[in-house]
Amino acid sequence: MANILLVDDEKDIVTLIQFVLVKEGHNVRTACNGVEALQEAGVLPGSGSHPMPDLILMDMLMPMMDGHTACLKLSQHPEAGKIPVLVLTARGTARDTFKDCPNVRGFVDKPFDPKSLRDTVAATAGKKA
Repeated sequence: MANILLVDDEKDIVTLIQFVLVKEGHNVRTACNGVEALQEAGVLPGSGSHPMPDLILMDMLMPMMDGHTACLKLSQHPEAGKIPVLVLTARGTARDTFKDCPNVRGFVDKPFDPKSLRDTVAATAGKKA
């Protein structure tokens, strides 16, 4: 199964998504904003020695650094730029916002259907650029 980094500032969403994905056998780490996501992915200097995730689920609107900025910074990193990103969003216009992010492989609309989330993650995990 996949190592997944889940990035969202809404604790209830994190708990629900983490429950769904762990139940499927995935290893899920979490971050609550774009800065923490970059640290978890090893992009920022002094980041921990976590294994590189196979997939990142990234919320669009977060404090400190939004999902779009974090995706751009990830895409500029030689290794992290290969990690596929699924954007979590409640905004239908998100697709236009992320068209300049080559690492974004899809979108998960909030509220989401757990089965659809599982299927999208399974189809995307492991498909590095």
